[in-house]
Amino acid sequence: MSNQSDSENIPCPVTSTEQIPFTSEATPVVATPVTAPTIKVPVVVAEPTLQIVVESDITLAPAATEIKRVKKNVFLNQVKLVPVSFARIANTDFFRVTRAKLFVAGHIRKNIEYASAACNAALQDRIADIPFTGFTDLTFPQTPGGSTPILGISEFAEANFLNEKTQMDARLDKAFFQNLVKYNEQPFGELVAANFFELDFSPMMVAPEAAFRTLREKIVLELTVKVVQVQQVSLGAGSTVVTPVLSGLTPPVSTVMDPNSSDC
Repeated sequence: MSNQSDSENIPCPVTSTEQIPFTSEATPVVATPVTAPTIKVPVVVAEPTLQIVVESDITLAPAATEIKRVKKNVFLNQVKLVPVSFARIANTDFFRVTRAKLFVAGHIRKNIEYASAACNAALQDRIADIPFTGFTDLTFPQTPGGSTPILGISEFAEANFLNEKTQMDARLDKAFFQNLVKYNEQPFGELVAANFFELDFSPMMVAPEAAFRTLREKIVLELTVKVVQVQQVSLGAGSTVVTPVLSGLTPPVSTVMDPNSSDC
């Protein structure tokens, strides 16, 4: 019995491999001076904040006596830009978009924790998806001197010929076609921020400790998205980095530090 007990306490063998150290050194590089390089990068053409208003009823099973906590997130299924107005770029076949419709669709995922009528029962959890869809108008550029979406227009041309024998009718068996197709970078959207303002209540007022099965919610969602298009950008002096200003319940306050103050 003692030998069997000792064998059960022996740890299992593990195979290990000793690592061989490698030497490393800095790789020399050669810098080529470029005055104004041209790069191809995602360019933010718009960053709107959309106000989305949603009302819905959520059924709770089992019935609730008290809502403890509600956690929300946004999931976007669609951010699509449809241009409706253009301005030609010089004498080219490329156009800057000056006005467009932005279609946005998605859903709000709500995680509701609540207490049921049972005594000393565990908290209940209800997950609900509230869909929303709509559009907004965008004008470009959004700021003076800002970026705009750029689109190249495809063209189709046809040339017909006269009957060379009679010079009186058309040649239906002969034609010249020209077809120019420009392939554009598709503008796309990115989720930036979601600010929720919400009121949840039972449609029928109940007495304290009484149960209710329907939770009515009224949500005002301020949704901030980026509209981005990959473009060629020429770098040079004066480039800046911009940061969006998102309003909330407690916006940041700008203060000027006193140089004579001892505060760090």
